Amino acid sequence: MGLRRICVFCGSSPGARVEYRSAAIALEDALVDRGLGLVYGGAGVGLMGVIADHVLARSGEVIGVIPESLIELEVVHNGLPDLRRVSSMHERKALMAELADGFIALPGGFGTLDEFSEMITWGQLGLHQKPSGLLNIAGYYDDLLRFLDHAVAEGFIKPKHRSSVLIASDPDQLLDQFVQHEPPRSQKWIDRVDKP
Repeated sequence: MGLRRICVFCGSSPGARVEYRSAAIALEDALVDRGLGLVYGGAGVGLMGVIADHVLARSGEVIGVIPESLIELEVVHNGLPDLRRVSSMHERKALMAELADGFIALPGGFGTLDEFSEMITWGQLGLHQKPSGLLNIAGYYDDLLRFLDHAVAEGFIKPKHRSSVLIASDPDQLLDQFVQHEPPRSQKWIDRVDKP
């Protein structure tokens, strides 16, 4: 299956560094240059608004997905030609997963981590075989990556599942990894021990 659309999870705030905004624009350029559509959370503010605005400015495809309860809180993007309103966060994530062929997390907070982690978990469980990656700008995700390595060392994450989290600081390099992505062959994720 080829890539048609990429779901991007990112902050509804711009963050503290100008590099985060620059990365959102660079990711937009990479998506549009490759003819890939954008699926995202539907807000018009923060990094979410930056990437949507730039894809739209270049006549790229943008699909926003937002729960009714967050339309005011996240300041919905009013310029989207395709805005899907859903009833819950669960429905939002399910629809984003259905619409996209891969998942990228730019810098963000709890919501970004929640959405990205759920996509990784669904992949681990064999619910999808789509690539998931972190765009690690200015070392933003370094501590998260150290935690994942610690979880492997402590026996809570299998190395093959840890390696399914693709990582790059450059959007084109990350998308190249997406194209070459091969999901883990075995979907066995729990070590079962026979009890005497």
